[in-house]
Order: sequence, then C-alpha cells, then structure tokens
Amino acid sequence: MDIELARIPAGTVQLHDARLKRRWTVELEPFELGVFAVTEADVAELIGEPSTHPRRPATGISWQRAVRLCNAASEWEGFDPAYTFDGEDVTWHVDADGYRLPTEAEWEFACRAGSTGPHYGPLTEVAWTSADGLSAPADVGLRLPNLNGLFDTLGNVWEWCWDLLDPDDDSDDRVFRGGGFADDAWSVRASVRRGGRPRSQQPDVGVRFARGARE
Repeated sequence: MDIELARIPAGTVQLHDARLKRRWTVELEPFELGVFAVTEADVAELIGEPSTHPRRPATGISWQRAVRLCNAASEWEGFDPAYTFDGEDVTWHVDADGYRLPTEAEWEFACRAGSTGPHYGPLTEVAWTSADGLSAPADVGLRLPNLNGLFDTLGNVWEWCWDLLDPDDDSDDRVFRGGGFADDAWSVRASVRRGGRPRSQQPDVGVRFARGARE
C-alpha cells in the first residue's frame, strides 16, 4: 500500500465554534497529511476487507476503528504505532512516528492552505456536495486540490479528527470535519465542526491519515 502524504508547514490557525460561541488559536508544528482520504482499496489491503469501489473513500468507519486503522498502517510500514488501547480508552503517544488522526487544528490549517474564506476554491471545482446529486461518495481525486496538494478535504466525505467535540462537556463525541456529498454548501466549509460518538458509523464519514511526532 502506498500512502501518499503532503508536507504541511508550521503555522497558526484560529478555530471557531458558533454554537459554543468560542474562538481559539493554535500554533502548529510541521506535519504530514494524506493527499487523499483513506480509500476502500486501502482498507482492503490493510485488513483484508473486500472492496466494492476501490477508489472511493472508505466510509462507515467509526472513530474507534479509524484509530485502529492508523495503527494497522503504521505496522504495515514499520513505524511505531501512535495509539494504545484500554477498552474504550485510547492513548495517543505523541512521540510515536506512526500514522494518526490529525488534530482538528491541523486539519483546518491544512484544508485552508493559506485561504481565509470558507472555501479554498469554487465549490463546484473542488468539492462534491448535495448540488451534485450523488447517492454515494465519488472516487477520490476527481476535483481540484488545494494549494497543499490535498484532494477532497471539502466535500465528498467528512473526516475524523483526534479532538473531542466539546472538551468542557461530559460527552465523548469526537470531531469530524469537511462536509460530505449529501451536504449543502453551508456545511461544506473549512470552519464547520461536527462530531459523533466514537463508535458511530455513518455513510458519509471517513478518515485521512496524518503523521508527525510531537517531541
């Protein structure tokens, strides 16, 4: 399996949650992020699951399964796994060099690629949304990438991030970002935050691998 990664430079990003009326700024170290979302073919190669549409993003992946896929990819390539597990509890070993989920700050910074508006280009050119009338995700890489060389960070499928949706709440909901093929333009924006239970599986939520240890 060939996981193609783009190098994302260090930088600063401001995140915003309108529902929580909260803004916060995060400084980021350099990291790497998948050029494409993880595809059905990738999952088939990693864990032997059959692939009906090899170039489509793999969907129906829970957050709990996403972190395990990261570890499987690390083991495949001989890296140190980023995660260990104690039942439902997941520990991220920040010094590991293996594959992991991006933080949502990393995700938004990489998605924006220097842009300051809601999109990094015209949606009809960069994203699959409800306007396209799809009943399932499109194959990856068919629309234009952003300036970081990343395809489909907006539209097609939402992508899990590491973070809790609301750290001040008792819920263990985790963030996903980016909008999907069934969402209207309002949801397909770089700043929109949504989330779900770590075990939830949804037909428009997938995953994109990141790498980058934190010393």
